[in-house]
Amino acid sequence: MGFQNIIFEFVLIYAGAAVFATIFLYLKQPVILAYIGLGIVAGPGGLGLVTEPEHIEKISHIGVILLLYLLGINLKPDRLYHLFSKTAVVTLLTSLVFLIVFSVAASALGFSFIESVIIGAALMFSSTIISLKLIPTTALHHRHTGELMTSVLLMQDVIAILLIVILSGGEGDAVASVIVMLFVKLIVLTLVAFGFIKYIVNNLFIRFDIIQEYTFLLALGWGLLGAGTAQAIGLSYEMGAFIAGVAFASSPVSQAIAEHLKPLRDFFLILFFFSIGAQFNYLVTQHVLFAGIVISLLVMIVKPIVFQQGFKLIGEDKAFSTELGVRLGQGSEFSLLVAYSALASGLIDAHASYLIQMVVMITFVLSTYWVVFRYRTPISSTAKNRSD
Repeated sequence: MGFQNIIFEFVLIYAGAAVFATIFLYLKQPVILAYIGLGIVAGPGGLGLVTEPEHIEKISHIGVILLLYLLGINLKPDRLYHLFSKTAVVTLLTSLVFLIVFSVAASALGFSFIESVIIGAALMFSSTIISLKLIPTTALHHRHTGELMTSVLLMQDVIAILLIVILSGGEGDAVASVIVMLFVKLIVLTLVAFGFIKYIVNNLFIRFDIIQEYTFLLALGWGLLGAGTAQAIGLSYEMGAFIAGVAFASSPVSQAIAEHLKPLRDFFLILFFFSIGAQFNYLVTQHVLFAGIVISLLVMIVKPIVFQQGFKLIGEDKAFSTELGVRLGQGSEFSLLVAYSALASGLIDAHASYLIQMVVMITFVLSTYWVVFRYRTPISSTAKNRSD
């Protein structure tokens, strides 16, 4: 279909999402899974109403960018520095454990050494969207939850970018120089962002704050500019959006603007979850069905336990650490990017790539159920656990 029928696809997605969400809410099921379910039904592996979901996924990435932008707005720079210094050890240690455990599991299921290592590396990461979409934003306890999870997820973001660079052909001195340049770019982008906010953006807000349409446009444009700039210099959209948000957090109108941007964020995130379902093809993944189920269950068991121990190591209490572990206990969007990079480089075959995709899909579903029915979320179908 491509972009020629984008209006039809939007009608299908949002009208269908409304119907599916209604059914899921009556059945007391998480609405995120309604969007994924719609994608499976309408996608190429189902009725074929959307035959090329890849362009929907690209458009939906704006939702991820806005998600990180809004998170940045809620974090002050001094608080962010404290969190990164606190969670760095947790992120690095847990990533190493996940790499070893999932690599060994893949090897035991018949994959080659290189394929097993790449599968283990891809599954180190947790989902930014699933994890942060399910956090209430009003309660103080959950603000701390979001802060810790954001710092872990952003550090995983850096690791994922480095891994993709290596898989794409970098080696030796080239990799070392790329790593150094990555951190130089991060520092420069951060300094420039804070300078723009202090000397330009804040002054524009003060001068034209009575025109709400303009303030909305300026805030949205600033977040997307940060994301686009980061991507252009070799970082990621998510990093740029987050840095833009943290810089904007010092603005007196930041919280009001954040509330206006939430509906737009959710509009695009619906597209993201739809595209995840639409790109899942059971007929393709059935060749690795057993291995996918085994590793998915292993991810759901190992990640919460290891994260729990990691957060306890830095002084968080047991119950809170357990909740953090459960909320981070799934595969990631970056797992898919690692799989695509490794497949394009010829380091893994299609079966290993399908396995990673299946594990991400299954863990998205299982993790959502676990969080929604055990902890407070904005999308719970029960009043007891609904909080935003």
